Amino acid sequence: MQPDAPQRPLPVTNEDTHAFWTGGERGELMIYRCENCRTYVHPPAPFCPECESRKVGPEPVSGKATVATFTVNHRQWLPGLPVPYVVALVELDEDPTVRLPTNIVGIDPEKVTIGMPVEVTFEQVEDLFLPMFQPRKD
Repeated sequence: MQPDAPQRPLPVTNEDTHAFWTGGERGELMIYRCENCRTYVHPPAPFCPECESRKVGPEPVSGKATVATFTVNHRQWLPGLPVPYVVALVELDEDPTVRLPTNIVGIDPEKVTIGMPVEVTFEQVEDLFLPMFQPRKD
């Protein structure tokens, strides 16, 4: 765990989700994609919901997204997780229908807005790399 990282609950990983939760070690946000119809598949699944192909696997995406919606949480539900913090859904630039639940970091929670361009950053906890999003620098 990073020394200043808050304590977060960790996801249970499996063969399908492993790349998503560990790609951050290489700085990559990994999203499943169908080899046949090129549809992004998230959450990760062993088949494409669009064409039903079983030829799906993780691919790196740009990590750029837009805040679709969010809330600022002011209640401390977990010890060690400081408040306030932002819980958001972000839409990937590659495909806005792919929405990731995440936290927005690196900004005062009261300054987050719908439509804000963000980019991925990773918080390492044990051997997992949790994708968080921060305001874009470009």
